[in-house]
Amino acid sequence: MPLTKRIIPCLDVTKGRVVKGTRFINLRDAGDAIELSAFYDEQGADELVFLDITASSDKRKILIDLVERTGEQVFIPFTVGGGLRTVEDIKEILRAGADKISLNTAAVQNPKLIPEGAKIFGSQCIVTAIDAKRVYVDSPKLAKDNIVIKVGNNYCWWEVYINGGRTPTGKDAILWGEEVTKLGSGEILLTSMDCDGTKNGYDLELTKTFSDRLDVPIIASGGAGDPNHIIDVFKIGKADASLAASIFHYNEYPIPIVKEACNKVGILMRL
Repeated sequence: MPLTKRIIPCLDVTKGRVVKGTRFINLRDAGDAIELSAFYDEQGADELVFLDITASSDKRKILIDLVERTGEQVFIPFTVGGGLRTVEDIKEILRAGADKISLNTAAVQNPKLIPEGAKIFGSQCIVTAIDAKRVYVDSPKLAKDNIVIKVGNNYCWWEVYINGGRTPTGKDAILWGEEVTKLGSGEILLTSMDCDGTKNGYDLELTKTFSDRLDVPIIASGGAGDPNHIIDVFKIGKADASLAASIFHYNEYPIPIVKEACNKVGILMRL
């Protein structure tokens, strides 16, 4: 039997509040993290993702108390990321109530953390978050060490960014995705920095390329503006899960409405 697709609200948290921006900047308040978590659980979200978006750039640990209190409110799988640097950090978050952890900056800076975490806690607990931004080139020959895709009349590859989208790495996102999968990551949280917060739809070329090349589930993130965008990322992008923030935080499209729209076009949902 085919697996159902997942709808996952994302809580980007700083100083205990949920925020949402556009292309990782111009953040605005979206509410209390604990209240929103409980609300999404009641609405029928399949999972939650909780990201402390300034922990890495501030070089501090994640807000463990907030994770514990949020974990007490939800009864669905719960992924936590931001500022995790060691196996001990991972253990602390899982003990606080998370089902999975998300690595982004730490994975790039210390790739060994992925196999170390997978060996102790299992690959299913290790999610690698990849923040990817398009780099346009006139010809594939100008980016010979990267995976270049033709998009319309243009060519581009995707560069990995860390520290909450502040720092470019020079890494090819697709090649990095293949590497972390081999290292033991059980899932990829893939965010298009170009589409994030725009509500113009996901980067379908990026998502489809990942889905076609990798054997682990792909969570598509960045750009959801209405249910049709989520339908597209499932049907065209071949994503396993759709992560969204703005449309849920501001109650533009409640989760039951999104799930019903997907179900009507033949996308299997847990209703």
